[in-house]
Amino acid sequence: MPGHSPQQSGTESLREACMSDYIVSLEHTGIDDIERVGGKNASLGEMIRHLSAAQVRVPGGFATTAQAFRDFLAQNGLAARIEQRLKGLDTADVTALAAAGREIRGWIIDTPLQTGLETAISDAYAGMAASAPAGFSVAVRSSATAEDLPQASFAGQQETFLNVRGLDEVRRRIKEVFASLFNDRAISYRVHHGFEHEKVALSAGIQRMVRSDIGASGVLFTLDTESGFRDVVFITASYGLGELVVQGAVNPDEFYVYKPALAAGRPAILRRNLGSKHVRMNYADDAQADHGVVSRDVDEADRRRFCLDDADVEELARLAVAIEQHYGRPMDVEWAKDGLDGQLYVVQARPETVQSRAGQIIERYALGRRGKVLVEGRSIGQKIGSGVARIITDISEMAKLEEGDVLITDMTDPDWEPVMKRAAAIVTNRGGRTCHAAIIARELGVPAVVGCGTATDDVADGVPVTVTCAEGDTGYIYDGLLPFERREIELNAMPALPVKIMMNVGNPDRAFAFSNLPNKGVGLARLEFIINRMIGIHPRALVDYARLSRDLQETIEPLIAAYANPREFFVARLAEGISTIAAAFNPHPVIVRLSDFKSNEYANLIAGNVYEPEEENPMLGFRGASRYIAETFRPCFEMECEALKRVRDQMDLTNVEVMVPFVRTPDEARQVIELLAACGLERGKNGLRVIMMCELPSNALLAEDFLQYFDGFSIGSNDLTQLTLGLDRDSGLVAHLFDERNPAVKALMARAIDACRAAGKYIGICGQGPSDHEDLAAWLLERGIESISLNPDTVVETWIDLASRHAGR
Repeated sequence: MPGHSPQQSGTESLREACMSDYIVSLEHTGIDDIERVGGKNASLGEMIRHLSAAQVRVPGGFATTAQAFRDFLAQNGLAARIEQRLKGLDTADVTALAAAGREIRGWIIDTPLQTGLETAISDAYAGMAASAPAGFSVAVRSSATAEDLPQASFAGQQETFLNVRGLDEVRRRIKEVFASLFNDRAISYRVHHGFEHEKVALSAGIQRMVRSDIGASGVLFTLDTESGFRDVVFITASYGLGELVVQGAVNPDEFYVYKPALAAGRPAILRRNLGSKHVRMNYADDAQADHGVVSRDVDEADRRRFCLDDADVEELARLAVAIEQHYGRPMDVEWAKDGLDGQLYVVQARPETVQSRAGQIIERYALGRRGKVLVEGRSIGQKIGSGVARIITDISEMAKLEEGDVLITDMTDPDWEPVMKRAAAIVTNRGGRTCHAAIIARELGVPAVVGCGTATDDVADGVPVTVTCAEGDTGYIYDGLLPFERREIELNAMPALPVKIMMNVGNPDRAFAFSNLPNKGVGLARLEFIINRMIGIHPRALVDYARLSRDLQETIEPLIAAYANPREFFVARLAEGISTIAAAFNPHPVIVRLSDFKSNEYANLIAGNVYEPEEENPMLGFRGASRYIAETFRPCFEMECEALKRVRDQMDLTNVEVMVPFVRTPDEARQVIELLAACGLERGKNGLRVIMMCELPSNALLAEDFLQYFDGFSIGSNDLTQLTLGLDRDSGLVAHLFDERNPAVKALMARAIDACRAAGKYIGICGQGPSDHEDLAAWLLERGIESISLNPDTVVETWIDLASRHAGR
């Protein structure tokens, strides 16, 4: 392999060594050699042999065999002593587990390697050295013979040593890898998953190091780890060696890459999430660290930018797809970018073992009410758990955690696994979505919130808490035991319906999960949610950035630092949110409503108060079409249009359709359509449909006039109801009168439906009404509506109810 694999001319010694029963070159192994060299090493050999043509670069090296390990244990009756020591061990007794593991590891360290293995290692290492630059180093990794099988994940169970230099150190680390088969976590894991200890052997992989200590590294999955969505590659990345990403000691950058766009040669990055990346792992000076590595702080300027450019992200995704296609299953891959040659390398690949096993029954959790938020972070999974908070600062305190407690700690590592299975939920200060705590939480099926920063300070030990991952990308730890419900939904056999059931989706973080529900697309994707959550800055402030006060610039600058300029920050982030939803539901239509903030809502954004008027009644004020066509807002509207064009034209997500809200008059309709065309969103071009929100009584009463400019209506029942009945839906004094089933409201909806059907144009509904009232949904079905867009949590129930009513007609 270029740069890191042994060269053909310099491996004679290595090839000769590989003839022994104890050593084999990685390039001579393959997926059929799991029993010989373990899953990890077999996978490396498989990729070296079969994926070089696809430019998958894997650093070369050699592996000790399972036979070498077994013969090592056969010395002095060591295997029999180990078997006897583990017989009847209660792994739930943390103290007894630790004592047994410590004693067995001591036996192994004190036992010398057999002569044949010593010689074979020496010969193989000499073969590596013959083709390596002076001062080269290796990684010594474990590879269990039962490891990385599709039905279980042994990832991180045994030791890995980086930046190992010289033959004596290699021998020492190999023995320590052998001993790590009997780490507390490894013993417990085998018992928990039904693996017999004596049937699991260990191979040590000795692999050339990639100089990612001066580059970057991370972990990727060939699906979305939270939802199982198969059309993306999920990549995490941080500076330096990858161990900190795996351990969860750093919050990495995250990228989602859309496989169909990648295959078509289109821009394919759906999302970029900037991580804090506050620390990196580098090579240590000889005397600095026992493991050959040391952690150092990352400069503030480097933290504020992505550690990979778009070209590297897409190249990693291409490598990931090639690996997935070769193995025929979703994969979990560790990668590294060499800071010397700039190349990307794959250093591990194993089957993904959680989402790829998910079935057609999905769980849905819903919080009964919210409480006081103690701390928040990145949500892992979509569940809710509650219990007594236990602050565990060190592994020696594990016995404090009782069954059903909520584990709160700085970070976890594989040594914590024996106790993690007791937890009702897991909360960490540090870590991202591919950290150790996240991986184990998914496997155990418990909610986790990682990367909270200050959870161990903000939550008191012994207090009852509720941990929810059911509210999107952000997970919350609430004070107290809050009520919540859990439902199972069977998706295998949804009955046929004469109407399209779509969804209202505003949060891109949940789009992949929501796409698992039965649906015909998105009837309402709200731009204001994306702007509020992913941008948070008034668009005019980004247009006028150079003219802002220095105080505002200093507030905004850290948020936009990773992007080329303020305008690009807005356009790119908005495009990322739109494209994520569009990709999740492709090829079904995704109707994106242009921003419909009211002036008081815009004012809540950073710098919003600089630009927004103070209105007596913002609900009826400067919003919708009136805002778009105003000269003061036009530069902002042009940025929205640019984001939509980028998604449709560059990424080829032409399932995105445009919806215009709050159009008061047919003349406003004309002006908006002309403005959209001037901004490159011409109705009918490249299949673009432009829909109008039918949410004012005038829209229904003059439906034929408005339909001259649009391809159909989507009824906004919320505003239509309050404007028809003349009430403020946010006022508690008249809230009891708000009902979308009022005869006057239904008369206007019927008028809109009939006009669209007569004109042969689209007619749907995206308001709250059908989600709240199944009888209203049934009435809409009878009136001939084409689609009903529901809140995701009501899709299955409403679908089944409508099918039952329709069957009973």
